[in-house]
Amino acid sequence: QVQLVESGGGLVQPGGSLRLSCTASEGILSKYTVRWYRQAPGKEREYVAISTSTGTTNIAASVMGRFTISRDTTGNTAYLQMNSLTPEDTAIYYCNAIFSGDTYWGQGTQVTVSS
Repeated sequence: QVQLVESGGGLVQPGGSLRLSCTASEGILSKYTVRWYRQAPGKEREYVAISTSTGTTNIAASVMGRFTISRDTTGNTAYLQMNSLTPEDTAIYYCNAIFSGDTYWGQGTQVTVSS
């Protein structure tokens, strides 16, 4: 089955930025609706952003104005640009992709915001 891979996580200072990437093992993500989620220890998984296969995007209210979801020119890489990061953004960030009833998840990438 298709395997998603997230990358770009790491340690960043408050106020800093990171760009996360999501790719599919088959190299084809453009036909999928992609969502980003995050989960902090002891908390429920939280929806962050969506990018549909037709180009529609939206951002969760909790990160509106700071995060942006986008794709590369082929649509096969999904990005989550995160700016003005705060310690409350610390979590494992997951990529989710859905196409024709099939759902796939990546293993997650750790984002830690700390001085």
